[in-house]
Amino acid sequence: MSGNGTISSTKFTSPKKVLSIDPKMTLKHSETFLSRCINDTLAGLRDGLSRFSGTSRSAVLFCIDEQGPLLICDPQNLLAGYEPKLHDIYIENSTWRSAISQKYDGTLYSQIDPVDDLHLDGLISYGGRSGSVYYQIWFTEHHPDMCSIEPTMCWLEHAVLRFSHDIANESTLYTGISGSFLREYGSHAVHDYLTDRANLSLGPDSSIQISPLLESILGISKTPEEGAVPFGEIVFVEPRLLHQLHFIARFHGDQQPLLNNHKHIRKLLLAVEQSNHKLVSDGSRIMGICDSQLPEFCFVADFQGKTGFLLINDEQVCSFEDGSFRSTTHRAKLFEVEEILLDYDLDTTLRNGLYQIASYLVHNAESSGFGCTLVLDLEHQYQQISGQYLEKPIDLQHTEHLELACGLSRTDGALHIMADQRLHAFACLLDGISISTEDRARGARYNSALRFSAKRQDSIVIVVSADKPVSVIYRGEEIGKRAIINPYESCTLFPDSLLEWLNKHNTHQDNQ
Repeated sequence: MSGNGTISSTKFTSPKKVLSIDPKMTLKHSETFLSRCINDTLAGLRDGLSRFSGTSRSAVLFCIDEQGPLLICDPQNLLAGYEPKLHDIYIENSTWRSAISQKYDGTLYSQIDPVDDLHLDGLISYGGRSGSVYYQIWFTEHHPDMCSIEPTMCWLEHAVLRFSHDIANESTLYTGISGSFLREYGSHAVHDYLTDRANLSLGPDSSIQISPLLESILGISKTPEEGAVPFGEIVFVEPRLLHQLHFIARFHGDQQPLLNNHKHIRKLLLAVEQSNHKLVSDGSRIMGICDSQLPEFCFVADFQGKTGFLLINDEQVCSFEDGSFRSTTHRAKLFEVEEILLDYDLDTTLRNGLYQIASYLVHNAESSGFGCTLVLDLEHQYQQISGQYLEKPIDLQHTEHLELACGLSRTDGALHIMADQRLHAFACLLDGISISTEDRARGARYNSALRFSAKRQDSIVIVVSADKPVSVIYRGEEIGKRAIINPYESCTLFPDSLLEWLNKHNTHQDNQ
């Protein structure tokens, strides 16, 4: 907001002029345009990332022109808790405003220079400067179960480009389409990252076409063979690097199936299922079968049944499931369990052992696709849980005993594991009285765990659902549960100045 009460906007009559508000544009019009532009982009970014990574929030800091205020729009309080860091970076310090090495042509919205990352723990951010937007930086959550943050970084980079484009066009040409682009940007984000890496490693003359490759991976993943889901790997190699592979079998030139022939390739995958062999593609057709040796650069599609993973060499980029790409590793990190265990007076070796045992059992259930429940009982004295007791508890520090526990976890009921790292019982029934935190949308296994943990307050209950979600339950609540975002919640007013936002948040914290 400028001193005369008007909102700064962008005027492009000449690239040499200072960016200023169009005098024909009323204050109300300026606020409405900017608010709508920000809202559409934030909503599309949030919705798209929620599909890609699970429930996600988005926020933005921006300054339209060099003399304008730094504004913030954070409709879901993503940046709450980061107030001291934001105050230090933007209020106590003016480096962000002065760190500009060139004059930008206001007519070129796509000439964007990245700005320094803020390195806020738990967040992913990307920002830039352009002729139409002096400074902008977009934020979203860094979920702990992401294969890689790079596709999400590409997503935020595209948000920077879209906002710069919309402001350059001003209100008269605003279409509101940026939110729709960002909402459907999942495959494009993966595409953009793979393209960047290929150009970096192979040069811009690479012959592998990324879009058909991604379409084929999703198509093959959805193609059953006699009712069975696909397993096996396809390695995609730049033709000039094919000599680095060791072919076990090479198909005749006119017998190499095209990559878009999903049914044929799905059948060929049977030849490399449950082995270290891989199908080889040059990006357009399947050329043969190679061993496990990879070239210096390649893409790999690893089909693992209902899910799969896309890799660059041996580096995971993303997963795929139900015809879409996802950021998740499909393996619970169980960092909540680590945090709870730190609150107990346990020997470091004992604490790490319990965590490793829980992780092994959970990952086994996830990989095998069945549900189970684990009770990590941290009580000083042993208290039985109704179930199948063992005459002598099994020490889970031994691999063969841990494998036995994996088998026992398939039975109905929970495994009862004490702090001594021993399995004392299995097929245990968890009971308790009804509590307010129950969730009718979840099954009996989940809600029984809530009731039980409310009664046995020194027990960590880990619930693995057959459809992959893992819940860590402690003292009647799910720990680390992602908040449900109201899709209708949005920033309907003009964005706050950062200083006003910080003052409001500090006042709210003081009142609490």
